[in-house]
Amino acid sequence: MKMILDERGKKHVLKQGEEFQSDLGIIKADVLDNAEVGDEIKSHNGHSFKIIKPNINDFIDVMDRRCSILLKKDIGYVLAHTGLGAGSRVVDAGTGAGAIALNFGNVVGSEGHVYTYEIREDFAEVAKKNIDNFGIENITVKNQNIKEGIDEDNIDLVFLDLPKPFEIFEEVLDSLNVGGWLAVYAPYIDQAKLSYRVAKKLGFFDIEITELLERGLEVRQNGVRPKTRMVGHSGYMLFARKL
Repeated sequence: MKMILDERGKKHVLKQGEEFQSDLGIIKADVLDNAEVGDEIKSHNGHSFKIIKPNINDFIDVMDRRCSILLKKDIGYVLAHTGLGAGSRVVDAGTGAGAIALNFGNVVGSEGHVYTYEIREDFAEVAKKNIDNFGIENITVKNQNIKEGIDEDNIDLVFLDLPKPFEIFEEVLDSLNVGGWLAVYAPYIDQAKLSYRVAKKLGFFDIEITELLERGLEVRQNGVRPKTRMVGHSGYMLFARKL
């Protein structure tokens, strides 16, 4: 996988052997394949492109979606709060386009594994394509309803992005290692509240609900101030740990 940046700052991620075509011209596949990170190449009509080493966020920015995805602020907090690391085993439900599954797979590495459940066949196919295109091999996409059962055990993290996640908390508890984490993304406080009560009743500990807000700063000639627009509410994050 290779990324090129055009004169307008737009990213384009390409697979090995793929020719690039846009309104800024054509670049043959052999030119791209032979180019190294840092090289500057030109299209057939003279426009310049820079070869950049892509990371997971670059790929997610340009991948096929068909649905909304979790924001970086929420994905990053899940990774940091649960201490996910190399060798961890993860169950993810509500795959969507595969954004958070890709982040999980990127963190757990070749010794870990991610099992992601998606009930919709069309979303599962998009996620499989995105994961294959990124070239990661430690993610298994399962086109099945997680409410029919979690097949895996010895799991370090179960992440749920579902309308009623609390309905499967007992199965989650059975699949988790002692000390393993349950994480829930809930757009509405009612989902988070019910999830908290059910998790507490089942004996989870370290239960908390968090909402993250993100506000950038704009730098101008005459000073620095907060941006007028910010990334406000996206969802509530519930975390709980198996005792």
